[in-house]
Amino acid sequence: QLQLVESGGGLVQPGGSLRLSCAASGFALDYYSIGWFRQAPGKEREGVSCISSSGGSANYAESVQGRFTISRDNAKNTVYLQMSSLKPEDTAVYYCAVHNFCTAVAGLYDYWGQGTPVTVSS
Repeated sequence: QLQLVESGGGLVQPGGSLRLSCAASGFALDYYSIGWFRQAPGKEREGVSCISSSGGSANYAESVQGRFTISRDNAKNTVYLQMSSLKPEDTAVYYCAVHNFCTAVAGLYDYWGQGTPVTVSS
């Protein structure tokens, strides 16, 4: 009943852009900080970005800073990740997750979506 659903992933060329969405159902996202994580084959799940419940603070991994932008629309119960200047090393399954504060420690998050795959290749 409580679900997070990621969408917007796909195949994009290096240098291109994608906008990922994380839509919640069964609960209100406005009480939570929302994190984006990604996991590539053979690699650990890593934190990408996180936005506070108010939207007043955002964190980014060093590897994506300046290229990715996180935002939220609480009225739509949705969080977004705008990805620009994409690189092949951004290829991964991207997940959103909720917690009551932003942290890069994946194990602390309460709810997870099933992920949306992003492939950056020419």
